[in-house]
Amino acid sequence: MADHKWFTDARFGMFIHFGLYSIAARGEWFASIEQVPPEKYRDYFETFFPVYYDPASYARIAKQAGMKYAVLTAKHHEGFCLFDSVYTDYKSVNTPIGRDLVREYVDAFRKEGLRVGIYYSLVDWHHPDYPAFHDPFHPLRGSKARENETCDFNRYLDYMHGQVRELCTNYGKIDLFWFDFSYEGHSGAHWRAKELTEMVRSLQPDILINSRLEASGGNLGSLLTNSPTPWAGDFITPEQIIPPAPLKTPGNLSVCWEACQTLNNSFGYTADDHDYKDAGTCIQQLADCVSKGGNYLLNVGPDANGSIPPRAVETLQEIGKWMKYNNESIYGCGESPLKVSAFGCRTTSKENIIYLHVMQQPVGPLPLSGIRPEDIHYARMLSTGAEVEILTSGWAVDNYPDYTFLSLSSRANETQLLPDSADTVIKLVLKER
Repeated sequence: MADHKWFTDARFGMFIHFGLYSIAARGEWFASIEQVPPEKYRDYFETFFPVYYDPASYARIAKQAGMKYAVLTAKHHEGFCLFDSVYTDYKSVNTPIGRDLVREYVDAFRKEGLRVGIYYSLVDWHHPDYPAFHDPFHPLRGSKARENETCDFNRYLDYMHGQVRELCTNYGKIDLFWFDFSYEGHSGAHWRAKELTEMVRSLQPDILINSRLEASGGNLGSLLTNSPTPWAGDFITPEQIIPPAPLKTPGNLSVCWEACQTLNNSFGYTADDHDYKDAGTCIQQLADCVSKGGNYLLNVGPDANGSIPPRAVETLQEIGKWMKYNNESIYGCGESPLKVSAFGCRTTSKENIIYLHVMQQPVGPLPLSGIRPEDIHYARMLSTGAEVEILTSGWAVDNYPDYTFLSLSSRANETQLLPDSADTVIKLVLKER
């Protein structure tokens, strides 16, 4: 049976997009966008030599940031494999680097005690039996060279299923399989998805599978219905968006989900994309996901040499500093059963504790709705353990009796600047009922 608990306890992971597209430095979709011919990609294959590819350093960076798992692109849409597959010559071991990069990744992340996820694209722009001419995304769409193509899609599916079997067989325990992606004409049964899902689960009984055998980053799939398909997967993967509310079925059952996000605007390395989120934004997004019962999968895109860009490393280090003192409000937490709210805040919760993530400086004491002073055993700053006073008198208490007021200052009637402008966490321990 799929093991959800580690996943919902972890809450924070690293996505790693790496492939031949890293050489072009224009993102993982550039071949489709620019309709790049196969001979150009052949140049990338013959010169692929990421001399600084070092998954041990990636794992240390992830662990220091407070991440608990990772997902590596073993094969993206371009069809190039970072692993040693018997089904193709189009793989890293046949390039100048001459190594199985998935093997190194799996070993390195396991050594750091992190969970291991594998990304595998159902799409393949290199395989001759993957239809091109009428496909909306293939680099050779509409090309005269593929106008009279005679593809045997079942032969491609045999190839794809065989590679998934290799990944589930040759690398020890895999905690998570991240398929990508379904679209019109290629979804669910078109992938022989029931057969594929059953095979993956037979080889890796505890594995989690995402929703993209039938869905994409925008189409969230049948897990949100009362009758999910046999290939619906175990968790939903919204992309470049955080859902505005917890994801639930029509019967109000919570659905497991993970938002995959980028540090800048790109998943694959893009040399001229310098529009990086700061650490504070990422911390707030992480807390937002957890407050709605979701995970946060934050992407890094190593460059052609295999190095994670310095700006990305710096941001992850800053996130790690916050996580060092505040991770209790993330790990093992989820949506609060009490609808406690305050302007500019998010709440995460576990057992009898509510963690109030204060992301905007209040004017005066902080007003909370949905909770009474008598329900709170005590309140503390999570990062320091300092007491946060629950006000029982004063004009605010007298004028707004339906609110609970927290004083963030040690001096009466004064406003103290938040210790952490990105996210100051207040730990509210509730009285036993």
